[in-house]
Amino acid sequence: MIKTFNTLYFNFSDSIEKHSILILRISLSIVYIWFGALKVFGMSPAGELVEKTVYWFRPEIFIPILGICEVIIGLGLLFKRLVPIAIVLLLLHMGVTFFPVFIVQTVCFDVFPYCPTLVGQYIIKNLVLISGALVIAGKHNKKYYNELNQAPV
Repeated sequence: MIKTFNTLYFNFSDSIEKHSILILRISLSIVYIWFGALKVFGMSPAGELVEKTVYWFRPEIFIPILGICEVIIGLGLLFKRLVPIAIVLLLLHMGVTFFPVFIVQTVCFDVFPYCPTLVGQYIIKNLVLISGALVIAGKHNKKYYNELNQAPV
């Protein structure tokens, strides 16, 4: 029984390895394009949080621009040549998404740091997006540059 399971799991993991980075890139792209588009069209549930965090910018201008940036990051993840740039932009963006934890702590936590609100959970889940970006960045190195005949010396 265990041997059969191990064989099936090995075959599954062996075949999925070939496509896992592409699936991860597409997944992150969907999240970025979708959430960015919501900001562009004024439909994002995160709009109020962005307003409270970046209070020194006019939200009717800043939030759509942020949305456009997110859509660009998402599109960048879909094109192999743009992945390195998209990853850097994604990681910078993700760093900024943690600002509310420090600026509007009462919105993010009922009891800091143990009991996050739904907003806090929304922010904390970004750790998964960061991890996904790091996995893509780790796999998207020499092999990618060799394919482009632009391997770093």
